Amino acid sequence: MKHAHQWPVATAKARFSKLLKEAEANGPQTVTRHGQPAIVVASVRDWERKARRNKSLVEFLMDSPLKAAELKTSGLKIKWRESGL
Repeated sequence: MKHAHQWPVATAKARFSKLLKEAEANGPQTVTRHGQPAIVVASVRDWERKARRNKSLVEFLMDSPLKAAELKTSGLKIKWRESGL
């Protein structure tokens, strides 16, 4: 996942206010550790847009292109256990 700008962790720590401004203005920013992506800093606006659920799980499954697929279940060994509830 490549974002607009990558920040080594030392730079991100030293310029945290700038990192926040960049995330708000230009989208998610990646903080790297030893050259590898470690975390992404995103604005609340971007996070809420990505995290928003548009459909219920049932609606999602019903819209799946696999819903009409015939799954082969013979040969599956399923052990049911009581939940104790």
